[in-house]
Amino acid sequence: MFILLLGFGEASKVFVIFWATLFPILLATIGGVKEVDRKLIEMAATFGASRLTIFLRVVMPASIPSIFVGLRLSATTALLLLIAAEMIGANKGLGFQVMNAQYNFQIPQMFAAILLLALLGLSANAALVALQRRLCRWADVAN
Repeated sequence: MFILLLGFGEASKVFVIFWATLFPILLATIGGVKEVDRKLIEMAATFGASRLTIFLRVVMPASIPSIFVGLRLSATTALLLLIAAEMIGANKGLGFQVMNAQYNFQIPQMFAAILLLALLGLSANAALVALQRRLCRWADVAN
């Protein structure tokens, strides 16, 4: 629907990816904030912490692992949607290269593009895991 409204340009791809990745991040963030232990918030308030300090020192660190779950899910969704959008309505990009190589029976080029896409996805996930491990040293981060 967005491609019909916005055309085949970059704007439609960006908007589709934004719309599809917004909700996993938003729901994971809301879930992470709701899971913060109320006793920690009450304790910080008892010791005289302001609302901003409570947010920055208690709520944000406690909800970062959940936020990264949403980020990793959204990164996967974004990559898949970008590839699909390039396969459907683009004249450049890796998704286009896969489809073009398939139509022209250029099997080695097709598999090279697919391998490159897989490496791109794995490296994006590895970067997010590394960032999560750095920001959440106390949490047990699984691959």
